[in-house]
Amino acid sequence: MTLDSPITEIKGIGNELAKKFAVLGIDSIDNLVEYFPRKYNDYSHVTSIKQMKPGMVTIKATIKQISGKYVRRGMHITEAVASDSSSSARLIWFNQPYRAASIKADTEYFITGDFALRRQKFSIMNPAIEIASNFPINTARIVPIYRETKGLKSVQIRKAVNEIIELIRNLEETMPEWLIKERDLMQRNDAIETMHFPIGQDLLNKAKRRLGFEEVFGLTLAALLNKNELNHERSLSIPFKKEIAIQFTTQLPFKLTNDQRRVVWEIYLDLEKTHPMNRLIEGDVGSGKTVVATMAALMAMEQGFQVAFMSPTELLALQHFNTIKKLLKPLKFDNQVDLLTGSLPATQKSQVNKRMESGKTKLIIGTHALIQEQVKMDNLGLIIIDEQHRFGVDQRKALQKKAGYMPHVLSMTATPIPRSLALTLYGELDVSIINMKPIGRKKVITQLCSPNSRDSLNKNIDKELTLGRQVFVVCPLITESSLLDARSAEQVYLEYKTGYFKNRRISLLHGKMKSADKESIMQQFISHKIDILVSTTVIEVGVDIPNASVMVIENAERFGLAQIHQLRGRVGRSNYQGYCYLMLGDSSQPSSRFRALETISDGFELAELDLEMRGPGAIYGSMQHGQLDLRVANLSDIKLIALARKSAREFLDRGENLLQYTHIAKRVDKLRAVTNLN
Repeated sequence: MTLDSPITEIKGIGNELAKKFAVLGIDSIDNLVEYFPRKYNDYSHVTSIKQMKPGMVTIKATIKQISGKYVRRGMHITEAVASDSSSSARLIWFNQPYRAASIKADTEYFITGDFALRRQKFSIMNPAIEIASNFPINTARIVPIYRETKGLKSVQIRKAVNEIIELIRNLEETMPEWLIKERDLMQRNDAIETMHFPIGQDLLNKAKRRLGFEEVFGLTLAALLNKNELNHERSLSIPFKKEIAIQFTTQLPFKLTNDQRRVVWEIYLDLEKTHPMNRLIEGDVGSGKTVVATMAALMAMEQGFQVAFMSPTELLALQHFNTIKKLLKPLKFDNQVDLLTGSLPATQKSQVNKRMESGKTKLIIGTHALIQEQVKMDNLGLIIIDEQHRFGVDQRKALQKKAGYMPHVLSMTATPIPRSLALTLYGELDVSIINMKPIGRKKVITQLCSPNSRDSLNKNIDKELTLGRQVFVVCPLITESSLLDARSAEQVYLEYKTGYFKNRRISLLHGKMKSADKESIMQQFISHKIDILVSTTVIEVGVDIPNASVMVIENAERFGLAQIHQLRGRVGRSNYQGYCYLMLGDSSQPSSRFRALETISDGFELAELDLEMRGPGAIYGSMQHGQLDLRVANLSDIKLIALARKSAREFLDRGENLLQYTHIAKRVDKLRAVTNLN
């Protein structure tokens, strides 16, 4: 049996059970080896029966007087008595009729269960039992709990891992010996065995440190290799021209913030270089990233270069098109801006393509349509990508091929990323942060609401509607679910249409609608043909409706802090006061961290809190987190991240051959595609 062997080679796993393992992504021995527990229950403290107290207990005892019977409505109860030298205790199992036959007489067992009062008697309820040994699997130890699926429980996964324990103990090391020694890391085989069968919390912490270090080390290596490769590419220099920058800022109807000026200058310095810029702008919601991107585009356009501005949706592309044309009009560059999206009529697409190919169009704004084969560009010097993590590497590279050389790349995201997570996700990418709000922008007033305050909430909403404002209502679900107790968009839409707001113009928007229908509804909302838009999180990023002043988030506790911050950024985007009402699912007291939304308006601060509470998936999206394959790394551990990054640089500086370390090389190859923002 090797790491590449199928899961069916493990004793006790046939084809049917293998299908259930496959649901969890486990189809080989290697997959099982690295299928780490999601949490641990500490049952390692074995007490005598006499010393037991209510709660979870673990004892070592002999089981006697076993009997089973069916009671009302077909329920089966198995009762037994466990005895040690100090006393005896009653054991009760519900609907486990096989228990009586499986217990051996005169044999000591480890017994773990909830010691609780039942019918005026204390009993151990539904205990897990295991014949006492020096290496218990399910009791009398720190017990691993895995992510499960229907028909496959943690006890079965633990049993399967135990069958391959010798293979785990003989796993080869994956990192250089000098690195393990200098960084005081546990050997990989010991770390993996400890993850599955820890014998103490200290050792478990060391195992997590070793494996988390390796994950960040691999990510950093991938980013460094991408950076080194990029530094060898050539790009066309776009010199800084002071006059054009002054002309643009002078005609703006507002003053740039210090953050905006600093970031623009960083971009201008990058554009002058002959190797490609690879910069990411991280800007909090409403911080003015579009103006900065326009200034970068203008510098390229003024010198005869073309700029491709790519957005994730047609709606956002159109929004950018209208905004940027307006910004460029005083300088008479607006007639060099075109829009290219999938829904444009064929004749219009043809005309746009001809203008681009001839060089008449200097700034082309669009969606995925920009990377189609028939789209030819005359002199592409700069690519701007909005919400960069929504595009795959292949899509980004397809845009670059339009130039025939490596153009400068400017990426933007409205998702504030904590420093520790940004270091891990973006590696050596140059990151610029815009944190200051535009001058005069009011802070959105945020208020937590309990369900019994809905009447007063409706009155507040109605007051804003009467003033001519508009309202977003965001729900966690599209339709009602028997699995989740939460209000759906369809349910809320119906309530609003037939209830308090029946005289208002109300529409519904969600992700399962056709793209054309979604675009149409948003256009109606933009043109104020809709008063209240009931939606899911599809309106989260980028949508700019200056007239919207109220955001209601139903079952707000189901959203991350960073996500709520993104959503409330959709309102208060003009001189009108913005309001965000967080409607909770019940009247229980919200956590202090959740209450932080009422007082903290800094997206980066909230993202740090979210990282502590919910992990990186809550901020960056579960798909990207899964691609990064972060199973163990604690991204709040800035010291470990810094150490792993330093070690990756040292690995390359020493001239180590990555191909000698097969396991890491394979992972780095995969991660280079995920982390590459070129």
